[in-house]
Amino acid sequence: MSDTRNMILAIALSAIVLLGWTLFTQSYYPTANPPVTKIEKGREVPIQQPPPADPAAESARALRDRAAVLAETPRVAIATPRLAGSLNLKGARIDDLVLTTERETIERNSPPIRLFSPSGAADSYFAEYGWIGPEGAVPNAGTVWQASGSRLAPNSPVTLSWNNGRGQIFQILLSVDDAYLFRAEQRILNRGTERFTARPYSLVSRVGASRDVDAWAVHVGPMGVFNGAADYDNDYSTVSEAGQVRFDSNGGWIGFTDKYWLGAVIPAQGSQVQAEFRHVPATNRFQASYVAPPLSAAPNTAALYVSHLFAGAKEVQLLDRYSEELGTPLEQAIDWGWFEWFMIPIFALLNWLFFHIGNFGVAIIALTVIVRLILFPIAQKQFASMAKMRVLQPKMKALQERFADDRAKLQEETMKLYREEKVNPVAGCLPILLQIPIFYALYKVLMVSVEMRHKPFALWIQDLSAPDPLTPVNLFGFLDFTPPDFLAIGVLPILLGASMWLQMRMSPQAPDPIQRQVFALMPWILMLAMASFAAGFQVYWVTSNILSIGQIWYLNRKFRPKEP
Repeated sequence: MSDTRNMILAIALSAIVLLGWTLFTQSYYPTANPPVTKIEKGREVPIQQPPPADPAAESARALRDRAAVLAETPRVAIATPRLAGSLNLKGARIDDLVLTTERETIERNSPPIRLFSPSGAADSYFAEYGWIGPEGAVPNAGTVWQASGSRLAPNSPVTLSWNNGRGQIFQILLSVDDAYLFRAEQRILNRGTERFTARPYSLVSRVGASRDVDAWAVHVGPMGVFNGAADYDNDYSTVSEAGQVRFDSNGGWIGFTDKYWLGAVIPAQGSQVQAEFRHVPATNRFQASYVAPPLSAAPNTAALYVSHLFAGAKEVQLLDRYSEELGTPLEQAIDWGWFEWFMIPIFALLNWLFFHIGNFGVAIIALTVIVRLILFPIAQKQFASMAKMRVLQPKMKALQERFADDRAKLQEETMKLYREEKVNPVAGCLPILLQIPIFYALYKVLMVSVEMRHKPFALWIQDLSAPDPLTPVNLFGFLDFTPPDFLAIGVLPILLGASMWLQMRMSPQAPDPIQRQVFALMPWILMLAMASFAAGFQVYWVTSNILSIGQIWYLNRKFRPKEP
C-alpha cells in the first residue's frame, strides 16, 4: 500500500512539474524556431510558410499583387551584396527590400527574406523621409521626387530633389554601404528672400505585428534606445492600447525588431528629437518615428540634417561595428537579457568554433568538451564524492533496516556516516548547477542570433535552431499525421532522456523512496519537456550526459569496494 501511494504521489508530482514547465516556457521562454522541414515516409520535405500576419485585416484592405503595386510608381533600384529592391520616388520611401543572403527555408530554391514591402501589398513595411513645415511648402507622402540616378548601390549614391515653387529646394542624398546601413542627408536649399524653417523626420511603418513570438525572454516588436537606455517594455499590444507612446531623446534610435531582423531609423546623435510609437486602428498600422530639431536656412544658404536607417539582419559583429561608428548602442536590438555579460562570450566562442570547424553541430560538441574541461576539476571532485557514496550503499542500507521505525535517528546516523566518510550527499548536483548558465546561454544564442539560423549538423538534422523533426511517434513519417508539439519527440530528445536515465542509474540512489521514484521519472519528463527545443540545445545536453557517464563509470571503477 505504501509503495502504491508513493508511486501515485511521484506520478502526480511529475505531472505537475511537466505541466508547470510547459506553461512556463510558453509564457516566458519560447521554444525553438518553427521547423522548416518535416519527415514524411522517412524523407525530409519542406514545410509551407505561415500565412501573412492578421490576414483578415489585410484582406479587408483589398491587397494587390506586389509586382503590380511596385510598377505603379517611378523607382530607383537598390543593389548591394546583401540587399536588393527599390526606392519609391513617390513619398521618398524605401519600401521594397529583400535580404539576398538570408532565405525563408533551407531549400536551395527558397526565396530570400523580404523585409520591406510597399503599401497596398501584403506585409506592408517601409521607411520614409520627410519634413514638417508650412502647408504646401514641404513635400508629403504624395510628392514625386526627381532622382539623380537610376541605381542606389555602394559607392553610388542617389540624390532626390523637389522644388516647392516658392524658392526652396528639398533634397535627400541617399547612400548605402555593402551591408544594411543607409545614410540620408536631408537638405533645404533656400533660394527665397526670407528665412525658411522646417523639421526633418524619419519613420518606419508596418501593417500588423510580427509573426515572431514576443516573450519575456525574447523581445519582438517596437524597440528603441532613448537617452542611452533600451526600451523593451513596449510591445505591439501596449502601443495599440495607448495609441501613442512618446519619448524625448538625445539621439538614440527607434524602430521594430523581429527575432532576426531590424528596421530602425537613427537620428543624428547629440540632437534632441521627439520620438514616438503610434498605432492606427483603421489599418492596423504601427509606426516608429522621430522628428528632428528645426532646420532653418537663411536666404541663399542651405541647411542639412544627417541620419541613418538600418534595414537587415541583426548580425552581432555588424551591429557592434555600427554602434561604434554611429555612437549609439544599436547592438541592444539583440535581446541577450540580464546575463549579456555571459551570453556574448558563449556566442563568440561558438561562432569562432563554427568558423574554424565549418559544422555547427560539431562546434556545439566542441563547446561542450571545452566547458567540461573547464569544469573538470570541480566535477572530478564531486563525482568522486558520488562514487564514495556508492561504496557506502551497504552501510546506508544497514542503517535503514536498523532504524526503520525511527526516521529522526536514521537521519542523524546517516549524517554521522557522511561526516565520518567525508562525502557530500548533494555533491552530484553541483556540476549540473554550474552548467545551468551554460544551458541558458546556449538557449539564448540559438534563439536570437541570426548567425545560428538554419545551420545544419548531419543526416536528418538540417537546422539546429529548430526541433528535431525525426520522431518515432508517427513511425518516422510513415504514418500520415503530424503529432502535436508535446508528442513530437524526436530522436535527440529520446537520447537525452536515455542518457540522463543511465547517468542517474550509475549515481548513488536517494535514500527516500519518493525521491527515488521522482528521480526515476525525471529523465522522461525532461525528454517530453525538451522535445520542442532547438536540436542544437539537445546536442549539447546529450554530449554533456555522455561525458558525465564516462566520468562516472571511471570513478565507479576507481572507488569500487574491495573484495574481502
